Amino acid sequence: MNELYRYNRDGARRNPGTTTVKDAINQLLNHYQLRSRFNETYLEAFWAKMMGHTIASRTRRLYVKERILYIEIESAPLRNELVNAKSKMITRINEDMGTSVIDDVVFV
Repeated sequence: MNELYRYNRDGARRNPGTTTVKDAINQLLNHYQLRSRFNETYLEAFWAKMMGHTIASRTRRLYVKERILYIEIESAPLRNELVNAKSKMITRINEDMGTSVIDDVVFV
């Protein structure tokens, strides 16, 4: 009863025909055509990580609708800077996501 468990590395190999959880989720998202909505939700959830704490702390509301990112910003100077750097921001977001998620940004 007090035997020590030993990990059997040889018996831990993946059998042919099995799929990893990551691959299974990717197949599910692609099959049910949920990939674009998943990417939009991911963008909303990780906005602070992508754009930094300064921009995220001054963002009131953020949502994606029909490949357009709508951002409500508290600070007028920050809004002006982001309007000037709009194309750079679109490129950065799409690069961080690994795919083209948004085509335009609208500041509300």
